[in-house]
Amino acid sequence: MTEKTSNDSDSEQTAQDGRSPVPLGEAMRTARSEFTDLTGLHAESVSRFERTGDGWALEVEVMELERVPDTMSLMASYEVTLDEDGHLTGYRRVRRYERGRADSSRRG
Repeated sequence: MTEKTSNDSDSEQTAQDGRSPVPLGEAMRTARSEFTDLTGLHAESVSRFERTGDGWALEVEVMELERVPDTMSLMASYEVTLDEDGHLTGYRRVRRYERGRADSSRRG
């Protein structure tokens, strides 16, 4: 009797649907493009990403309102979900903050 590994499961999934899982970098580029197309906002950075049962979950940081000085610009974190192919399936704003202000209530 042999034990299945996660690589065996990935190989079986690839064999069943005829395609390989999308690499994370490619998924992030696709999501960034689709997010910008939908919202008009440009992701400055990705502060979190994790694999989910049916794709990926990311948290992206965007500038919503530019101010002078730059430390007063209004930033936002968006939770973005992607499917297995790396396409955006949903997003929601989870917080807003001034760029120069530390967020003592969050850990990370």
